[in-house]
Amino acid sequence: MATAHGGTSAGTSTTKRPRGAGTRAAPAPSLPPQAAHDLDLLRQMLLIRSFEERCVELYSAAAIRGFVHLYIGEEAVAVGVNQALSEQDAVVSTYREHGHALARGVPPDAVMAEMYGKTTGCSHGRGGSMHLFDAARRFYGGNAIVGGGLPLAAGLALADRMREESRVTCCFFGDGAFAEGEFHETANLAALWELPVLFVCENNLYAMGTALAREHAQTDLAMRAASYGMAAWAVDGMDVHAVEKAARGAVESIRAGNGPHFLEARTYRFRAHSMYDPDRYRPKDEIEEWKRRDPITAFTEGLGKAGLIDPAALESLERKVVEEIDHAVQAAEQAPEETAETLLLHVTGKAEEAPS
Repeated sequence: MATAHGGTSAGTSTTKRPRGAGTRAAPAPSLPPQAAHDLDLLRQMLLIRSFEERCVELYSAAAIRGFVHLYIGEEAVAVGVNQALSEQDAVVSTYREHGHALARGVPPDAVMAEMYGKTTGCSHGRGGSMHLFDAARRFYGGNAIVGGGLPLAAGLALADRMREESRVTCCFFGDGAFAEGEFHETANLAALWELPVLFVCENNLYAMGTALAREHAQTDLAMRAASYGMAAWAVDGMDVHAVEKAARGAVESIRAGNGPHFLEARTYRFRAHSMYDPDRYRPKDEIEEWKRRDPITAFTEGLGKAGLIDPAALESLERKVVEEIDHAVQAAEQAPEETAETLLLHVTGKAEEAPS
């Protein structure tokens, strides 16, 4: 029976530890498991934040081009949800997917090279910011069409069920996609066919420049999703622990055969919709109010109060993350461009047809 909750009532599970952002450093052996896990969560969020901030610099310097949609402020959602997923599960993302890719374990070098359009990128330089893809990690985009990933997620889940695979497909999308027909059609079929899909709606209150309340008469998206006959609830998307707990509970229930689940992660993007966006539609005081709930700052303060990290250790961690991003940028700048001879590769499958 469908339920809609206003909190994070989902339980915890013992699913195996998923892939995390980039290459993980082994935790200090003296730390208890939960402490090591929490420090790893912080590292992943810092990696995403550092990557995105570097993208701002590179875009401003015209080193990377095209549309760039930043994930700054929403890091707790990608990192928290991915803790519940195994390597065999699938992830379908949106065009704001740098954070999703890094949290899934796509190496920063491969993501940055893709931003540069280089052949060493995860999509071989063909996708850029909005079309990150890594089949080996079952990361299926990166979709530039709003809501375009939703039916793909249903297809992946249906294929897994027909093959009797115990897998979950996690589909990230924004509140703007909730208004698209793809969501309602996919939600209906997923519930009707009891597909193993975790729908994660990153509700950052704005569909591009349109406020949620100006687009939806009922703004409780979890309650609306429950009307399709799936378990659905809202979670604080600025709290990585709350997101992880909710995601683990949902994934555990999906694996038990209870059909699709829906999480509404209530979050906020600190930057404009894209690097092209002048961001004149959001009140400045609203932005500042949400920044005071920065998921990284809040989590770091909690770790400090628990005695798990001090200013020196935090500085060291931040320095290592910046060095990792520095290496990714350097590798991307040195990576080769695609040659004319291979332009038709992956298009027709016949590279020899490329123009001379």
